[in-house]
Amino acid sequence: MNTSSLPLVIIGTGLAGYTLAREWRKLDKERPLVMVTADDGAFYSKPMLSNGLAQGKTPESLAMKDAATMAGELAADIRTGVTVERIDIEGRNLTVDGQSLAYGDLVVAVGATPIRVPTDGDGANAVLSVNGLEDYRRFRDALEKARSVAVMGPGLIGCEFANDLVSQGIEVHVFGPDPWPVSTLLPEASGNALRAALENAGVVFHLDTVAARIDASDEGYRLTLKNGDVIDADLVLSAVGLRPGTALAKSAGLDTDRGIVTDAMLRTSAPHVYALGDCAEVAGLNLPFVMPIMHGARALAKTLAGEPTEVRYPPMPVVIKTPALATVVAPPPKGTEGAWKIEGEAPDIRALFEAPDGALLGFALTGTAAAEKQALTKALPAAL
Repeated sequence: MNTSSLPLVIIGTGLAGYTLAREWRKLDKERPLVMVTADDGAFYSKPMLSNGLAQGKTPESLAMKDAATMAGELAADIRTGVTVERIDIEGRNLTVDGQSLAYGDLVVAVGATPIRVPTDGDGANAVLSVNGLEDYRRFRDALEKARSVAVMGPGLIGCEFANDLVSQGIEVHVFGPDPWPVSTLLPEASGNALRAALENAGVVFHLDTVAARIDASDEGYRLTLKNGDVIDADLVLSAVGLRPGTALAKSAGLDTDRGIVTDAMLRTSAPHVYALGDCAEVAGLNLPFVMPIMHGARALAKTLAGEPTEVRYPPMPVVIKTPALATVVAPPPKGTEGAWKIEGEAPDIRALFEAPDGALLGFALTGTAAAEKQALTKALPAAL
């Protein structure tokens, strides 16, 4: 099959899909490009969702460009509000709302979906999550009459939302099984420094526990936690994490694990099919952050334009958007041998993760120590 005349098809118009399309169009201005998405195809900054209140961002102002504008800029056919029902690997085509769409190369960039925690009670189904512009619109609408919010999950996104909400005078309770905030990324001293800063801002934490039930009440919701605490809130927001979108890939027979399995060239287990972004597990790494997407998109654009290129991940520290306390973390690779070395006192904690030979493998910096980000990043090994 001559693929040069068939379009590049990208499933998804999030940061991964649109960044790839832009980078690839710089290299190939002729080949047809088709993008398909279940939403409206608006281009927006997803990281802004968790601190949009303090920034005064409405759903309308977050959407920088609509699908028609993006289609014009990318010389693309962007199909919005559609569902990809099937990927036919052998026939090299998709079934989109019952219609066949042939592809020369296919990129799956479907992102990730919020994890839903099963909880008893007649209010459990009313728990909100924010993972896109429409979710943010529903959340903002619900907030108009809310004075209090219970945030399920004290991780990175949960803490960002908590800081954003409390800055607007909203009563915020954060709960979850973690021993300290952002415990999957931060060592205990750094996590507790962040906790203290958020508590000083007004956030109330309920840690080492989960919701036993969520019941609707006359004024909102009553959450009964397993440790016996009771939280009354107008809204409940879930921020317990995301699950890579692998269902479509699995149904097509692609290899999946934590995400859609790819090599360092973003190639899946099927010829001419690639994966990018939060849905992808690249050379064993599933990194749901902005910088891996940017590096992956640039490498994949070259590959699709005829220059096979492996993605290379430099050290990529993550800045946690909590104005209550400057916090930046470069977590060590999972399973790495070593230990945290803690220096300073809260709120100014300098935590270095060192290998047995003293090599720096990661860091967590809070308060004034965050100013060392650039210098310490230079000492880290590449992520991939």
